[in-house]
Parts: sequence; structure tokens; C-alpha cells
Amino acid sequence: MAFIFRKTAWGMVAAVAAWGSMGAAQAQDVAANWPAKPIKLTVPYTPGGSTDIVSRTVFDAVAKKLGQPVIVENRPGANSTIGVTQTARAPADGYNFVSVLAAYTVNMSLYKKLAYKPGDFVAVSHMADLPMFLFAANKLPVKNAKELADYGKTHPLNYASSGTGASAHMIGARFAQENGLNAQHVPYNGSAPILSDLMSGQVDLLFDPALVPMPHAKNGKIKVLAVASEKRWPGEPNVPTMQESGFPGFVMNSWVGLLAPKGTPQPIVDKLSKAIAEAVQSPEVKDKLTQLGFGAVGSTPAQFQALIDKDTAMYRQIIETAKVSID
Repeated sequence: MAFIFRKTAWGMVAAVAAWGSMGAAQAQDVAANWPAKPIKLTVPYTPGGSTDIVSRTVFDAVAKKLGQPVIVENRPGANSTIGVTQTARAPADGYNFVSVLAAYTVNMSLYKKLAYKPGDFVAVSHMADLPMFLFAANKLPVKNAKELADYGKTHPLNYASSGTGASAHMIGARFAQENGLNAQHVPYNGSAPILSDLMSGQVDLLFDPALVPMPHAKNGKIKVLAVASEKRWPGEPNVPTMQESGFPGFVMNSWVGLLAPKGTPQPIVDKLSKAIAEAVQSPEVKDKLTQLGFGAVGSTPAQFQALIDKDTAMYRQIIETAKVSID
């Protein structure tokens, strides 16, 4: 069951004023008594996707810790902006949250007009990382990422993604920009056609999480050359990082995080952030995320906000250089 909340401009002002006038002791009391009813979590993607899987896995454990159910509502569309906009307009009462991918920071530069701005949200937690692996078609005469970059300086390449502004698009654009490659972006609608064309050699490259392409790499149908994470991925310890492959500083994962509407009481934000950290670092949840290709994190709100700010600046530069826009 999903709930849809509405509020007037006056209601927003009144809510913010009420929380602003509340003393520290009162605020702590609010956190101590929270949650007193079900929590609503908006996932701005379709069921079964990366954000949905992480959110449901984490919040199943969080709900048990907090003693209240978490109602998940999937609101996909417009590169996640529909669901994010809904949460920006929801009451800042500690019962409305939205899960976002790194695409949230991409959208700040990708769209000229958004129904929300960064200041409309409060960071809660960087829940999980999503390592991005570099896959290549077997037809390319390369054995590693460095050979690929050298080959691409004299031969035209193309790279696939699930759509304009997707993480695979951004990381592919950065790889091409920083290495002077003549590489064309090819947007797709879904993983199945991408893999089919990658295996047949219709497209050359793909940066993607391990879950779907990796079995094809292990079967020899495509190549896996590197992973763009800080360290080697525990699930694939034989795959070198981009940094090890000769690309210093090339760390560019996707991630899943949690936001709340601006004005959500900080003690509630802190309490939820702590509950998420405990959940994702529990052996059961951590192992499950690892099996699915995710890395458990569980950050503080300040740490997540720092990541948002860093990635927003990075993607802005990539998008401006590549001259990418949707509207």
C-alpha cells in the first residue's frame, strides 16, 4: 500500500517554524519517541532495480530495529526526478524519505529546470556503493584497460549505457575525456539489448555493475578489464582497479543513499542514520549486499553530504565538457 502526502505552503512554513523553535531537550524527546507510526520510503525507480534491491534489503533490517514497518512506494520516471520531487514536497515530519542513486547528483547539471534544488533535502546516509566494472567486446584486440585506452586513441569506439545521464554514460564520458578517445555514447533501454550487442560486437565498451554482465565475462563471451573502485572488489578479487591499470584517481562508483525533506528534525535524521549503519554492517545484510554486487557503507549524514557535494561538482564538469543536456 502506498501513501500520497500533500501539504500547503503555509503548512511547510508552520512545520519549519515549529521545529526551529523547539529546544534541544524537546528535539531529543521527539527522536526518542520516533517512529510512532509506519515510515514511508519512496524509491524513484522500478521494482527490482539496484536502488529498489538495496533499499528493501536495508530497510527490512531497519524496520526491525525501529519497531515500525517501512512502506516502500516505487515512483519511477524521468531519471528519478518524479519520485525525488514527490519527497521534496512531502511533510518534513520524519516519516518521509527517498532513496537515490548517484544519478541524483548528475541531474543537478543534466536538467536545466528541476522541480527541486539541493537545499530541499537533508542527507541521511550513504547506504551502499555500487562498483562499476569496465567490460569490453571480445573483438577488441586488448587485454587490459591501458591497452584499451591506447587502442582508442587511434580507433573510434562506442560505449553503451541505459540512457542519457545514467552512471554508465557519465563514467564512459569521463574515461573518453581524460584519455583523448574518439568514443561515441550509445544509449539503450535496458540491460538485455546492451549485453546482446556487446557480445556480438555492435558496441565496444560498457561500464556496469557486476551482477548482470559478469557471468558472461566468466563464460568468455565478453571481457572484464577493470573496476573503477578504490580497492579491488571482494567478490571479484582478480579484477584490477582502474588505478592499478594506469589511471591514477579514476575512482567512480555509483551509490545508493537516503535523503529526507529539508526541515526534518536532525535528531531523527541522526537516529535513522545510526540505525542504517548498524543494519548494513550486520553480517546478514552485509553478506547479502556483497552477493548482489553492492558494498555496505552506512555513513553519517555529514559524510553523505560531502559525497553528494563532491559528485555534483565532478558530474557538472563531465556534463559541461561533453555538452550533455536533456531539457
